[in-house]
This record gives sequence, structure tokens and C-alpha cells, in this order.
Amino acid sequence: MTPDLTKQVLTQTAETVLARRYYLKDSGGEQIETWETLCKRVSNAVAEADKDSNQFEALRESYFRMMYHLDFLPNSPCLMNAGTDIGQLSACFVLPIEDSMDGIFTAIRNGALVHKTGGGTGYSFSRLRSRNASVRSTQGVASGPLSFAAVFDAATETIKQGGKRRGANMGVLRIDHPDIMDFISAKENQDKFNNFNFSVAITDDFMQAVEEGAEYSLIEPSNGEEVGTLDAVAVFEKIIDLAWHNGEPGVLFIDAANRDNMTPQLGDFEATNPCGEQWLLPYESCNLGSLNLSNFVKDGKVDYKRMGNVVRVATSFLDSVIDCNRFPIPEIEEMTLKTRKIGMGIMGLHDMLIQLGLPYGSEEGRAQAAEIMSFVRAKAEERSVELAEEKGVFPAYDAEINKYPARRNAALTSIQPTGTVSMIADCASGCEPYFSIVMIKNVMDGDRLILVNKHFEQIARKEGFYSEELMAKVANSGTVIGHDEIPETWQEVFRTAQDVTPEDHIQMQGILQQNGVDASISKTINLPNSATREEVELSYIMGYKLGCKGLTVYRDGSRDSQVLNTKERADAEHQTALVSGAGVKKKLPDTLSAKRYRVKDQDQKSVYIIVCFDENEQPMEVFAKFPFDNRVDLKDKSTMWTTTCRLVSLALRFNIPASEIIKQLDRSSGHMLDLPAQLSKLFKSFMAGTQHGFASVCPECSGTLVFEEGCETCHDCGYSKCS
Repeated sequence: MTPDLTKQVLTQTAETVLARRYYLKDSGGEQIETWETLCKRVSNAVAEADKDSNQFEALRESYFRMMYHLDFLPNSPCLMNAGTDIGQLSACFVLPIEDSMDGIFTAIRNGALVHKTGGGTGYSFSRLRSRNASVRSTQGVASGPLSFAAVFDAATETIKQGGKRRGANMGVLRIDHPDIMDFISAKENQDKFNNFNFSVAITDDFMQAVEEGAEYSLIEPSNGEEVGTLDAVAVFEKIIDLAWHNGEPGVLFIDAANRDNMTPQLGDFEATNPCGEQWLLPYESCNLGSLNLSNFVKDGKVDYKRMGNVVRVATSFLDSVIDCNRFPIPEIEEMTLKTRKIGMGIMGLHDMLIQLGLPYGSEEGRAQAAEIMSFVRAKAEERSVELAEEKGVFPAYDAEINKYPARRNAALTSIQPTGTVSMIADCASGCEPYFSIVMIKNVMDGDRLILVNKHFEQIARKEGFYSEELMAKVANSGTVIGHDEIPETWQEVFRTAQDVTPEDHIQMQGILQQNGVDASISKTINLPNSATREEVELSYIMGYKLGCKGLTVYRDGSRDSQVLNTKERADAEHQTALVSGAGVKKKLPDTLSAKRYRVKDQDQKSVYIIVCFDENEQPMEVFAKFPFDNRVDLKDKSTMWTTTCRLVSLALRFNIPASEIIKQLDRSSGHMLDLPAQLSKLFKSFMAGTQHGFASVCPECSGTLVFEEGCETCHDCGYSKCS
């Protein structure tokens, strides 16, 4: 590498995320990488695809600089696995589920192999015969798609993604499947299918039936016969009601996706990856990367020349990832090499608009976004055509079917969740507006740290309206809107995800889809808590008419037990707690259900933690039991564990929020295997919904999970449920 490299300084948050998730560690768990050496590892590995080319050194250098300076970053599996023994670099997979026991369990096996290497999977359950349909081979009846979805969910629970976390899945069922009503309601109580996002595949025929107030046909997939009809409006209203209730199921407009299928001769789209931005054929995979738009504004204007150069290099990079990838199973390798799809995306769109002085929700902002996305795709196609001339077109290319130039890649662009990647780049995620401009973060000893968006702080200081008092007011209110100290122009520019109207969210997604996105877009249409079901319905219909290929609607605070993340909302929670009895010791019944968890202490001795739950499955009491606690050498340790458990139990009976209990346990912990650490870990698992249902609290740092890009994400530590 060139020795005169300008050092890239990362934020503290970026370094924290990298240390937690990306930097390689030695056998003792010690970090052995820096940002520079990570970028060298990845660029060296990807450039190997061109090791015999006279451009090898130049490509390796350009890949390195592009990543090191945060102009473009590939998806997480590439950053984690490139140059390692795992070597699986793709993020997105769709696996078919055939209507047979062999087909079903083959899909479960294949999904486990994908998750093991860090990928996310999409499954369509639409081929499976409906519940109670006849099974000729056994003279019995089928149990239906949902029963098998539960098996997929259980399998995912046991396989950690990339050895670090459980995998993420998308479950899809067509609107005309006979079991569609059960599927729509499957996640109503949030206590099942925690490793899945569910989406309904909606057809044009169904939307027409909704518009006409008509019935539509249900088709038994095992024989293609009509087995009944449903009122389209009633079904649509049920989808809307559940989306209003907690954001699931989402909707996928399957006919719109198949109209843009680049290789229809190979089959139809049935499902997407977990966050919905990649429609893929069965056994296809796709590797993704995102252009950091915040890096391409110079003197108040977009630097198109430099952006175009980076897009061209990034296109070469993503194409080479396919060739140096280690695919989990042969079927995926075969299909991926036939179509060579890549997903060139964007992040930092809101940063760019802020730097240009354009409100996210304005016509001018959308026009600029459309221009950028069209430019990105044009440059990606330009380079893909050149790569086809150098290395050959994708094998499935058919000049009679494909009405575009012969190129290297069947699909070029998508807009994916960027989660931790955008945290590394210090920009807004994907095409989303910032979720907040000023936040208050609780740190050790009860101190509060005010975190201010870098653009807002710079402008506030330059324009002369910065003050600590104002920043605290903005943090407490959760918005820049309505503060007289802030000029109205900047209030509009710094509108956050909650301040942007649902219509503006959808119009941004629609205009990006129409202007340069081959696949689809992972985005959340944020609605205020006061939003009505009619507003959710309007969002879906508007998205469909604008040509969106999928939609996720989320009403603020609709997830059970969501942690409040502004002072006003925290005050509201406190008042609710008082009304519901916080501060009053809860009387327990004579009988409680319990679960036992075996853990290890610092000396690698087994300890049993018993947690008792009330009728709502909320933990109420905690006990610790040593297998041989009558031993003299365990007496002090047993007393300490027992006392700690009694104090935690007391806090639970006084309705102290679990997040506060975790905070104190984390402060008391001195070793990852001591009791406070073990209890904290256990309670985090409850709050993540993996044991019992406390949703919307980060299972890794107890921070607040926010719903954006179609997934729950923690902005404190980078945890994402979907990636």
C-alpha cells in the first residue's frame, strides 16, 4: 500500500462497533486488527479475483482507499469474512421450500449453513399445501405452512449467524394461499417467530379486488385449484390492523417485482432477503455495498466526478466478490454465477441533503435523491458493460429477453439497511432520514451525555444559535421542530424520521425505486403513535401506486414494552408506571411458573439460576442454587449470590423497569462470569424477546432499539435484529 496514506480518523462509536463485530481476534480473544489492517485484509482478498491481471496492484490499492476513506463499504459478511477461513461474503439469500418433507428439511439444512457463515435467508412458504389439505403418500392431512415456519424458527434459534448471533429470516406467503389469514395474524402477540420478519406477497389481482370491493380466489398450491374465496377488503383491513398494531406483517408487491425480473427464463421471484431489498430467485445470493453520499459534497455542490469514479471501482469490487466467494452450498454457487447480481446501494442520503440545504421531505430533496440514484446506476451499468467486454456477460443473459446492454451483472442496484456499516461511516443509514438529531445517553454513575449530530452542531455554531440549553431542549423533545431559537429553514432541513410525514417517506421510496433501483428498497414508513388505521391503509395504497416493490410501516411505540427514548416519553412512562402500581410491592400468588438456567461462575463451577414468571410471563423472582452449596468453601459465594438474587427479586416486585435493573447489574459486574453479569445477560435475553416478551430493548447493551430500514436496530452498539 502507498506509504503516504492520509490517516482516516474514526469516531468512538465506529471503533466500538468495529471492536465488537468486525476486528479479528486471536485465540485468546485479543483484538489483532485496526481499521487500516481490516481494509487491507478485505481489499487483498477481493483483488485476488484479478491476481493474473496487469491491473491487480491498481485494483487492490483502489479497493483499499475506497474503504479506508469510507467512500464505499461492503456488507457485513464481506468485512467480517474476507481473507478468513469462512470466506462467505454475501449477505442475501433466497432458498426454495418444496412441498415435501425432504424439500422442507433440505431448506432447513441449507438455511443453517447460510446462517453459520453470516448470511440472511428469505423463504416463501407459498408452495406448501394448506393446513388440512390431503397428503396422498400418507393418506393423512397437511399441517400447513405455519407449522413448518415454526420448525425453521426453532432451527434458526440454535444456529448463530457467523458464529456471533442468530440468523435472520424473511417468511413470505402469497395473498391467495388458503392459510393466508393465519399467516397475517401469526405475529400479533410477538411471542412466536422471533427469528422471522413476515411479509404478505400481494398481487395486482388482489389490489384490484380491494379497489372494486370484490372477492378473490384462494388457490391450493398442491394442485392449482380454487378452494374458496375471501373478501379482499376484509383481508386488506386485517393486514392494515396488524401493521398498525405492531408493524407486522409487511407487504411485498410480487407482481411489481416480477415485472422487473431480469432473467424471467430462470423462474419467478417468490421471496426477498430478511429486510426486503433484494428480490432473488430460488438459490440466488447477492452481495451488497453502499456508497457514502456524505463524502461527495464539495463547496455546497455534489462532486459527481469523484462519485462516478468511486461507483465504477465499487462495481468492480462487488463483481469480484462473486468470484472470490465461498458459497455455502453448490446450488447457490451455480445460480449466483448464472446471474452475477450485485447490490450497489447508498447511505448518508440525509447527510448529503443537509449539506446541500435541502429538506428530506421536500420536492427539491426528492428530485436531488432521484438524480443521485440515477447517476449511481448509470455509472454502475457503464462499468458492468465494460466488465462484460473484459470478462464476459453473465451466463443467463439473453439478448432477446433482456432489453438492456450486454453486461456483467443481471442486477446492479438496491438500497439495503446499512446499520453498523453507516455507524462506521458516521452517516445516516441507507436512504432513511436521521432518527434523532440530539440524544441523551446515560453513562456511568448516572451522568448524562448529550450527543449532537455533527452537521447540526456545525451549523448551529456557525449560525450562532448553539447552546447547551438548546441542545438539551432538543434532546428532551426529540425534535428540532418548534424551537424558536432554531431558524425555520434549519428546522425543515433537520426534520427527523418522526418529523417527516408518512406521505413524504413513501414518496422518497417511490422516487428512488423509479429512478435507478433495480431490486428494491429497505425502508421504514414511520408513523406517529397517534396514526390511524386509515393512515396505514393510505400508506400501502400510495406505495403500491408509486411502484414500490415492498413496504414496511411502523407506528411509533406500537411494539410491546417499547423503551421510550425522549424525556417527554420517559415522563409519560413514569406516569403510567405510577398508575399501574410502580412503587407498590406486588403480592405474588402461591404458585408461579419457573425456568431453570445453568450458568458457570468465575471458577467454571455450575450454578443454577431459577427465574419465576407471573401470568403475563414477566420475571418476578430470581434464585441462585449451587449443586453442592453445603460445602464450606462455597458458603461465602452462595451467600453473596443469594443476597443479590433477593435484591433483584425485590426490585422486580416493586415494578422497577428491567432496563434499570440491567444497568445496575452491569455497573456491579467485575467479570463476565460473575453473578451480576450472568443475571444481566439473562435479563437482556428476556428483553430481546428470545425467552419472554420484552421487545425493543437492545439485548447486548440495553439501549433503545429503533425501527428503521425494515428492522430493529440499536444506535448505541450497532446491534441489528436483521444483519
